[in-house]
Amino acid sequence: MAKILDKQRYKCAMSAMQTVQAIERAIPVLHSGPGCAQKLSSSSGSSGYFSPNIYPCTSINEKDVVFGGVQKLQSTIEHSLNVIDADLYVVLTGCIPEIVGDNTEEVVEGFKDAKKPVIYASTAGFKGNNYKGHEQVVESIVDNLLEKSDIRVKGLVNIWADVPYQDEFWHGNLRELEKLVRELGLTPNTIFGFKRGLDNIKKIPTADFNLLISPWVGLHNMKKMEKKLGIPYLHYPTLPIGAFETSKFLRAVGEYAKVPKEKVEKIISEKEEYYYYYIERYADLFLETRVMSKQFTVVSDAQYALGITKFLVNDLGLYPAKQFVVDDTPKEFRDSIKTYFKELNYGIEADISFETDGFKIHSEIKEHDYHGYPLILGGHWEKQVAKETDAHFINVSWPVNERLVMNSYYVGYDGGLKLIEDIYSVARTRFN
Repeated sequence: MAKILDKQRYKCAMSAMQTVQAIERAIPVLHSGPGCAQKLSSSSGSSGYFSPNIYPCTSINEKDVVFGGVQKLQSTIEHSLNVIDADLYVVLTGCIPEIVGDNTEEVVEGFKDAKKPVIYASTAGFKGNNYKGHEQVVESIVDNLLEKSDIRVKGLVNIWADVPYQDEFWHGNLRELEKLVRELGLTPNTIFGFKRGLDNIKKIPTADFNLLISPWVGLHNMKKMEKKLGIPYLHYPTLPIGAFETSKFLRAVGEYAKVPKEKVEKIISEKEEYYYYYIERYADLFLETRVMSKQFTVVSDAQYALGITKFLVNDLGLYPAKQFVVDDTPKEFRDSIKTYFKELNYGIEADISFETDGFKIHSEIKEHDYHGYPLILGGHWEKQVAKETDAHFINVSWPVNERLVMNSYYVGYDGGLKLIEDIYSVARTRFN
């Protein structure tokens, strides 16, 4: 009997069109059926310079399955270059052209002398989800647009985090990560978001090092750039949320970049003083809110499951029930991610499950004794189980249907304060 996957938390690899869209003035050119873009554009804030509903697309049909769709792809790319004012064109393949054997790479190779760069990423849905599709787009950029440079700009750091739009806090998180790196006297370089884009892509080979803030997404890209471009990388697996992890993050980056320790500690001291000023002002609320949860569960991708778990244990002193990682993490990374969840204060270790089936996740949540009101941080799918368990619920991961996220973020000292605001705003509704 076929397995039914309930409440899926990711999309197919061709959703990497959102990774392309996050690069300013880049445009996806889809070699796929006519409905793919519309079905995959379910994140808010994705209209932008070109919305998914009007991406150039070959819209292949039954005839193209029989006779091939390369001629249609050729004309679609040609028309896109003539009609669309963009800086970068990224051809993405759906399932059908890869099943029937269209040589997309050869067609794209024919545009190597075009007036604007045209590159190709293999993103058929059967090859993986949009986390892998994101890596495929970055790999294509490295393979086709970048060459090893003899120039090294001292203090220039390429910053990479999780997947744009899949993480609806991506823009605000990246900008805050830039600020933290800039505090250390380094120069951040990112390719996603406002006034980034092709110019920043061109700077990548000149950086001192790559900084990856993610449990696993992007790690293959870092190794690729180290091999091809000679750029070393620092892998920091935990999204830094709140004082404890952000201070740890600054020390790790400072040490790797050889920033004087005295400078790093001075920055941390000033930031923590600012952070704990607010914590002290609201200590009475934190200590006397008897309806606040004693245990929590995060249902999210590895990035937020790990980052939020560390924050809630290390900064707020809550205790973790089981945490659910729902991004279909490749098996090669699972053991290392499990060890990250054991690196909590007070000797606490969090039990985690790599699970993609919402029915199983919700069943385990309902069976667990949270010793009071549960705190559930997850996707929109968790709203129902939160009602059934009388839990505090915050929609922090995809799908995000309970809130609008424009430039908000959870990264850093201010991001930790924002998450506290969100949690206690929900908890205080018990009084109303």
